[in-house]
Amino acid sequence: MVATFSVTWDYRCPFARNAHEHVVTAFEAGAPFDVTFVGFSLGQAHVEEGGTPVWDEPEKDSGLLAMQAGIVVRDRLPEQFLRVHRGLFALRHDEGGDLRDEASLRRVLEASGVDADYVFSEIESGWPLDTFRKEHEQFVASHEVWGVPTFIVGEQAVFVRLMNRPGNDGALARRTIERVLDLLTEMPELNEFKHTTISR
Repeated sequence: MVATFSVTWDYRCPFARNAHEHVVTAFEAGAPFDVTFVGFSLGQAHVEEGGTPVWDEPEKDSGLLAMQAGIVVRDRLPEQFLRVHRGLFALRHDEGGDLRDEASLRRVLEASGVDADYVFSEIESGWPLDTFRKEHEQFVASHEVWGVPTFIVGEQAVFVRLMNRPGNDGALARRTIERVLDLLTEMPELNEFKHTTISR
């Protein structure tokens, strides 16, 4: 049975990295997932009421350039998206790289078999930023999404913090995501479930 869901991301968030690595690893291992990857801006989520939206001053936000690159690949080069997606998370969280640095983004794109010149020409055209803004605003309005990663199935949406990474274990990754989806769809009355301590 195919599990259909959406999940938000912003490359700056370590918990988004963990969750998306589970999704990508499970998917690559053959998990029957129908996933919609939804861009969400943590920068915009923290703009105070009456403040300037990040979309109007994109050069000031540390996450917008990488997100636009991800959206271009997702929408125009979907066969390369999972590799680029994993690579951009790794750039930020494994390498400590700067998501605003075009050279670093180009390196990730080229290493994933993507023409970086094409991606940046698409960003220059403006549609990736428009798409990003529309997605962000759509899910804030429809599901009151406020962070990443948020998993969405139908009318239900839940913010999730996974503390582990799957490595190359596709079975673990699939099991983890299926548990998240089961709680989301089968037990919506469970609003919060949080350990008081973190195992190390």
